[in-house]
Amino acid sequence: MTSNKEVVKVLLVEDHIMARMGTAIFIQNTDGLELLGQAEDGLQAVQMACELKPDVILMDIGLPKIDGIEATRRIKEKGINSSVLMLTSRDSEDDVYEALQSGADGYIMKGCSLDALNSAIKSVSQKAAWLDPMIARLVLSGLQKQNISNKEKLENINKYGLTKKELEVLALISDGYSNKEISDKLVITMSTTKAHVHNILQKLYVSDRTKATVKARNEGLV
Repeated sequence: MTSNKEVVKVLLVEDHIMARMGTAIFIQNTDGLELLGQAEDGLQAVQMACELKPDVILMDIGLPKIDGIEATRRIKEKGINSSVLMLTSRDSEDDVYEALQSGADGYIMKGCSLDALNSAIKSVSQKAAWLDPMIARLVLSGLQKQNISNKEKLENINKYGLTKKELEVLALISDGYSNKEISDKLVITMSTTKAHVHNILQKLYVSDRTKATVKARNEGLV
């Protein structure tokens, strides 16, 4: 009797042979999973993903030739519909955010339980995002820090009473634009630009454009 249960086809990408062997055995012995192939580096992962079109790519980050983040980016750019689950020992904020920005659908730590890995693989195969609890806390912490930073920036802006247009002009001043270049870019008259610059200097309590730039950057206004 043939089972109607869907099988998730997995491409395993791991450069360490013992880790690859252990994970391969787990996939082969887990009901509902099928091991399509194994890649040892990032370039091979991209090639095999194009050829095999797996449901899920189980991707390490620290790979030879190109890392797992770049491999994921290339796979997604090729329009391959495979879900990518990062299985890695890396837990830095930079790695997590870069992996997610590259198109990864999930992120799980090596050393997780086999049940958790099985659940993660099957979840991303159904296009549901999966984050290891530790990674979820890291992402939440990062978002909270970002919200605090944005709040502080907004408070600084409000403190000086700068208008939206004055903030635009201030950003251009900080980028080294002249009054004429600001007028051309914002499609406003020279006299309007000069008025904005004058108001900005007054509101920031500075005497020239250089001091305005320094203050704006130090206080997160631009």
